[in-house]
Amino acid sequence: MTHVYCNGDLLAPEDARISTFDHGLVVGDGAFETVLLHEGSAFALERHLTRLTRSLAGLGIGPVDLDVLREGVARVLASLDYREGRIRITVTAGRGPLGSGRYGDAPSIVIATSAAVDHDPLAKVRTVPWPRNERGALVGLKTISYAENAVALAYAGERDADEAIFGNLAGNLCEGSGSNVFFVLEGKLYTPPLSAGCLAGITRGLVLERLGGTERDLPFNRFRAELIDEAFLTSAIRGVQPIEWIDGDETKQSPGPITRAIMAGFAELREHGVRN
Repeated sequence: MTHVYCNGDLLAPEDARISTFDHGLVVGDGAFETVLLHEGSAFALERHLTRLTRSLAGLGIGPVDLDVLREGVARVLASLDYREGRIRITVTAGRGPLGSGRYGDAPSIVIATSAAVDHDPLAKVRTVPWPRNERGALVGLKTISYAENAVALAYAGERDADEAIFGNLAGNLCEGSGSNVFFVLEGKLYTPPLSAGCLAGITRGLVLERLGGTERDLPFNRFRAELIDEAFLTSAIRGVQPIEWIDGDETKQSPGPITRAIMAGFAELREHGVRN
């Protein structure tokens, strides 16, 4: 039976509850991590916990004892009857008023999982008309305030795509609604720099550190199938996913040789695990 960790207790999903006054529910005041469940283990968990700590510090929540989170993850994983899927670690500011202020209560911690579902090996992406604010207060923080992403993803889905791609206020490529973007130009692999406003994705970081690639801005109006050689998305759940088309136009290669090499290298990393 699958259980949910909720503020220290391991509960059946139908019994896991938080207060209707929890500030995460009221104003989206919290941070989260989505971790790949692979062969019964949490892939790159320590990297995710480091980023979660950074997000919570940026929000002014906590601190949260990481050993508590590690124990919570371990307890949830021990309850599973599947070995592939996702782990969601959510930390909110805890109980608060029906407004933006905080009471200063202890944070709420929820750790839940879901089994893996099949997804298309190739991504169809749609650029969206709303820019990311690369100078905003939440830049670089993985917060639970995801309504903008939900709206963008719905826009993409209505146009036959499965991911939405944002530009930024400077007019450059930024990121997907739940992914980072890589592209190939003249045989070289690039991804937007963090200064573009994108999240420092865990898979993005592993690709750059272990497999190759360079940070580079790309004008948003040049993220077009006919103007780039290859492109792919990265995220904890997608891994490395080639982009098949952009705004309805097929990319030149999907996957191309550089994308295939990155996919193979990341598959090897995933099989051997990453601790730091």
